[in-house]
Amino acid sequence: MTLFWLSVGFGFVTASVLAIAAVGLSLQFGITNYINFAYGDFMALGAYFTYVFNAEFFHWNVWIATVCGSLLMGVLAVIINHLLFSRFARRFSKTFYVMIVTFGLSLIILNVVYSIWGPDVRAYAMPIERVVRIGPFLLTRDQLLVMAISVVVMVGVAVMLKTTRLGKSMRAMSDNTTLAMTSGIDTRRITTITWFLSGTLSGLAGAVLGISEGNITPAAGELFLFVIFAAVIVGGVGSIYGAMAGAVIIGMATEISAAFIDPAYKLDVAFVILILTLLFRPNGLFSRPKG
Repeated sequence: MTLFWLSVGFGFVTASVLAIAAVGLSLQFGITNYINFAYGDFMALGAYFTYVFNAEFFHWNVWIATVCGSLLMGVLAVIINHLLFSRFARRFSKTFYVMIVTFGLSLIILNVVYSIWGPDVRAYAMPIERVVRIGPFLLTRDQLLVMAISVVVMVGVAVMLKTTRLGKSMRAMSDNTTLAMTSGIDTRRITTITWFLSGTLSGLAGAVLGISEGNITPAAGELFLFVIFAAVIVGGVGSIYGAMAGAVIIGMATEISAAFIDPAYKLDVAFVILILTLLFRPNGLFSRPKG
């Protein structure tokens, strides 16, 4: 029973990291209508930016470094979209070609990270945290902060989409880009802001993943990308709230299953949930019709 509650506790942490990443991917997909297969590498790059600020050069507090690394990843995402993705999107009407470009970018970023930081496992400069008992759960202060950050991000995104002019413009573009443009919405500006938010969230997700697991590797983002896709698809592709719910389902299921099966197979649980969702609810558990 103790192992079960430990798994539930870490399930909350995994779900928190997954929710940040899934919302960032859903924001970008909702506006551009293509899936960025380099998103996992964005996470890894954001994690290494945080590592540079925290442990390699500047030796800043890990949370200050996380903010700076995430924002830097957001700026880089805007530059990549301006120099690469937007050009292909304007040239080709089918999003398939842009998706192929994201595959190529994924390989480029992965090899750049390998060439700069090498394949060795790196760790942030952080003090050893004492475990805090909260009811049946055993969690560190950093894990609690990761969950708190995730809640703040989720609430912030929800409030932005529902109440702000920017959020309403994003929702309009997600429903119908052409109609949004004819209604006077500056679609290029909204796209740029979306890429900044998506890139920042990817960098944040990569950093908190490294904080929660205690290390970072160049391939960590790519390995986590499948779980992100599972959460997004289970929740409903293009649905921000669905991505949040899907992250909770997948995060909790994978970690709790590790209490009963070999932890090496816990990602297979995400795959099973994904297959069942595609069989019975192909549009996702929380999808909504557009229009």
